[in-house]
Amino acid sequence: MIALRKARLADAIAIGAVHVAAWRNTYPGILPDTYLANLSVSRQAAHYDAAIRGGAGVFVATASGADVPLGSGPRIIGFATAKRALHAEEGARRLADGEVETLYVLDDWRDRGVGRRLMCSAAAHLCDMGCSSAFLWVLRDNPSRWFYQRLGGKPMAEAQIQIAGRSVPQTGFVWEPIQQLLAPSTQPS
Repeated sequence: MIALRKARLADAIAIGAVHVAAWRNTYPGILPDTYLANLSVSRQAAHYDAAIRGGAGVFVATASGADVPLGSGPRIIGFATAKRALHAEEGARRLADGEVETLYVLDDWRDRGVGRRLMCSAAAHLCDMGCSSAFLWVLRDNPSRWFYQRLGGKPMAEAQIQIAGRSVPQTGFVWEPIQQLLAPSTQPS
């Protein structure tokens, strides 16, 4: 069984592990191999610990029951983070009221609707904060970028981001109105 819930402090290490695994599986050939090899679960966990403590919208997808090995408890298989968009930052633009900062799902759990459900949770959180629109940035060469278009996101901006000393192109997807992310989708994600 796959369930979604708001993240707890005890989830930070598992969230950091999902983050590192997702980057290592998604970005070979896009980001330097040494950078990917040196990603740190503990550094990522510290980042998400601070986000959870700070009251950020952090949501996890957990698998349990027949979906995990016998005897193991619920396992975090994906997560999303969302917040009210800040004013334009250097090298980036504010494209909407709310921002989905992260969305990662472990490879073995893709194509089961987990990503779509996490996006819906993030959008609901943003709506509760009074946001009427949402955006996210995705690396242009990320093979999963089409997922966001299937969810109704419109590519509205291109920008460069610095990662590991390399300028990497990214695309900003926008949902306006944000209710597009709250509506059930018949397409797999």
